[in-house]
Amino acid sequence: MPKRILQGTVVSDKNVKTVVVEVERRYRHPLYGKTVRTSKKYHAHDETGQFKVGDTVKIRECRPMSKLKRWEVVTDQS
Repeated sequence: MPKRILQGTVVSDKNVKTVVVEVERRYRHPLYGKTVRTSKKYHAHDETGQFKVGDTVKIRECRPMSKLKRWEVVTDQS
């Protein structure tokens, strides 16, 4: 099964080898038809520590690395 890839913005880089990425999702409300925006934060593994707050990155599913980390940073989108 292919691993999911999401794109989002780094909102925190204070942890060692970890960044927090906020991914925004848009969908149409099933009854009212209005476009709704929701966001979710993911903890992602960043081995080199090169990504800073505000960077747009892609993250990919991976094996569990800790209690919260199940994603890894793939590339920088800037």
